[in-house]
Amino acid sequence: MPKWMTIIFTTYLSLSLIGAQGQTVDEVVAKYEAAMGGRDKLATLKSVHIDGVSVMQNGNEVTSSINKVSGELFRTDVNFGMGSFSMVLTSKGGWASNPRNGGKFEPLPEDAVKALQPELDLAGPLVNYAAKGHKAELLGKETIDGKETYKIKLTLNSGNDITYFIDAATYYIVRDQKKGMGRRGGGGGPGGQGAQGGAPAGDNIQTTDYSDFQKTEDGFVFPYAIKRAGMGGNTIVEKLEVNKPVDPKLYKAE
Repeated sequence: MPKWMTIIFTTYLSLSLIGAQGQTVDEVVAKYEAAMGGRDKLATLKSVHIDGVSVMQNGNEVTSSINKVSGELFRTDVNFGMGSFSMVLTSKGGWASNPRNGGKFEPLPEDAVKALQPELDLAGPLVNYAAKGHKAELLGKETIDGKETYKIKLTLNSGNDITYFIDAATYYIVRDQKKGMGRRGGGGGPGGQGAQGGAPAGDNIQTTDYSDFQKTEDGFVFPYAIKRAGMGGNTIVEKLEVNKPVDPKLYKAE
């Protein structure tokens, strides 16, 4: 083979190998950030209010309300017809109502408060993750419901980890898996906005799927359908508001 052909062949082979290796974790995260509006846009997200409704496996309708304030508050209030449940997380601690104790609020375990800290990050811990002290690892690709996704493991600065599955076409998060979170808000929009929540539950791995992504008038992208493994039908977002005033009473465990 002539020398010039050898050089061309070697160069082509090298480029093919580079392409086969796929994107780096930072390239995937950068495209995710862009799909969600970009870092600068996400930095303007200061508060979120979400109302959702779902029908459980037993046919009961569950309504939920989530309120978040960046770095300050994550509150979820759930009404399941025969009773209700509330959880409050602030920068000072966490509390959950106990339906078996007349709805009285009780402190959340320390590990639960630690596990829920990502909820106070409205942009989501994956956005600008390195600056927040988190570490990300690209674990390859996985097919979910016929969609090719990038699988990323994010190890938080707290030591907890979240596994994200990012659609290779849209770069939206279509699934996440969190350890020790149990029933909770969270997810595939900025800050992991779900539409139903609850108390963390030990070392459970909670899998949540996200779909029906829509852009708000403010230019933020959120999933309007959320499904949690073992929790029945989808939770459908009926109302979503961003950067609206939040009632100070919501900070109180009552």
